[in-house]
Amino acid sequence: MLVIDPNKCSGCRRCETHCSFYHSGKTGHMGARIKVEKIEISGIDFPVVCHQCTEHYCTKCPRKAISITKRGSIEISPTLCDLCGACEMLCPIGAIEIYNDIPYVCDLCGGDPRCIEACEMDAIFFDPEIKQNISLALFKKKTKKMTPAMKRSEYAKQESAEIRKNWLKDRRK
Repeated sequence: MLVIDPNKCSGCRRCETHCSFYHSGKTGHMGARIKVEKIEISGIDFPVVCHQCTEHYCTKCPRKAISITKRGSIEISPTLCDLCGACEMLCPIGAIEIYNDIPYVCDLCGGDPRCIEACEMDAIFFDPEIKQNISLALFKKKTKKMTPAMKRSEYAKQESAEIRKNWLKDRRK
């Protein structure tokens, strides 16, 4: 499982660059399966990537095109997927996004995530033994009618609130 420590993220976006290049041979924010949300007003950089949540909302794809692999990553069948967009709408944190007629979601790079080697801040690590127990049920209600970008932003704001509070507390000592 990919584990993210947003306290260590510098916002350099090297993880995005390496992810995009590994999967497409091109670099760019849109082609990445991990996205760093910059919350300028709070001074927070927050990587958002699929958490393989306990609900597995994405597997409710009407075409049955999405499954969970043995290593816990999301797999999308290109023969079953018809780009209906249900996966985008189902994911509460915007970790799945259709771009250039391809649904982008973290596939753990086949078990060797490139974002880890790219991160010089050690904000990302991979442990195949860790199984996520993150429930996104409460968050899903908030993001029902949002775009994937809006969901990522909202998720990053919510999850970074405690980081910002602690950072401010430490600065005022």
